[in-house]
Amino acid sequence: MNPAPNSWRTPTAILIAGCVILTLSMGVRHTAGLFLQPMTVDHGWSRETFSFAIALQNLVWGLASPFAGALADRYGAGRTVAAAAVLYAIGLGLMAYADAPLAFDLSAGVLIGLGLSGTTFAVIMGVIGRHTTPERRSLALGIASAGGSFGQFAVLPVGQMMITAYGWQSALLLLACGVGLIAPLANALADGHRPSAGVGQSVGQALREAGGQRSFHYLFWGYFVCGFQTAFIMLHLPAFLVDAGLSANVGMTAVALIGLFNILGSFLFGWGGGCYSKKNLLVLIYAARAVAILVFMLIPLSTASAWLFAAAMGILWLGTVPLTNGLVAQIFGLRYMSMLTGVVFLGHQLGSFLGAWLGGRIFDETGSYSLAWGIAIGLSVLAALCSAPIDERPLARAGGAA
Repeated sequence: MNPAPNSWRTPTAILIAGCVILTLSMGVRHTAGLFLQPMTVDHGWSRETFSFAIALQNLVWGLASPFAGALADRYGAGRTVAAAAVLYAIGLGLMAYADAPLAFDLSAGVLIGLGLSGTTFAVIMGVIGRHTTPERRSLALGIASAGGSFGQFAVLPVGQMMITAYGWQSALLLLACGVGLIAPLANALADGHRPSAGVGQSVGQALREAGGQRSFHYLFWGYFVCGFQTAFIMLHLPAFLVDAGLSANVGMTAVALIGLFNILGSFLFGWGGGCYSKKNLLVLIYAARAVAILVFMLIPLSTASAWLFAAAMGILWLGTVPLTNGLVAQIFGLRYMSMLTGVVFLGHQLGSFLGAWLGGRIFDETGSYSLAWGIAIGLSVLAALCSAPIDERPLARAGGAA
């Protein structure tokens, strides 16, 4: 474990700050689905127009994550997180006044995507991983993931309340103020970076080494499926339920329940990753998601079935994060953990782009989300098959594992 350079920046303080940052960043990000209907109605946009901007956000988030991770690895996470928080808040503010699709793409898509790249998993998990002992690392990453889930649970009702009380435009401005709180919190993560494992490697060597390992590709494509499913469900589940005749509050509650139950799921899978095979737990998560979605599609839709589905998906939601990030650290070491997890996270965000955009496109073309749900089931089976052959052993090189 690397001790922090200042006595107050202990591993516990870093973990707490990381959890709060993820609570704010992921919580606000997950409110996007609440704005789909009011914004498209007021602007006269199609759902595909809205979905494309959120899909672009996910794509930019993923493309920028390796660079944000590399900056954090090189200069420390504090400045990276603070700068990203400013971009995030500006994006939300401009999103409130975007009255044309291009302006919406630039604000909700590009700026918020850049902000998310530096305030979420790649950077936060990297700095937490560097300051945690190997035997506690998976649990610490699970606790941090639970912070993001708590944000989803806590911020969604607040976002819905703001939209109802003040309108969607004012709600976005208030959420921008909340995101601004991340900047001062980033000071707790200003640890600098002292090399730990793989000290002799350059960035290029680390990337070539990882790219030559099949397990790295398996993690990438498994995360792709995770991104497709979570983005599609988060953005389109509320509208899917409203289309079926249920109230907007049922949809909001379903999304909040995903966050609530994922607090438990992230903690359990983070703890389990320290005791059992991480790849086998990934197989379990993806296979269970396929079953949960299939059952949801087959049984009659009601408030109860929607909430039960949300609870089941919540248990499985971000459990992939501590397991995937833990495997990167376990196999490749800590020296370039933020950058390498950022590359793997790019796979997640490519899937998120497709899930968010394709869901809207399929609905506009067919008037139904049925095909999109079917694709989500098939991809889940493929992700389980991709996770099974991952080689969890540290690479056979000096300092290959931390």
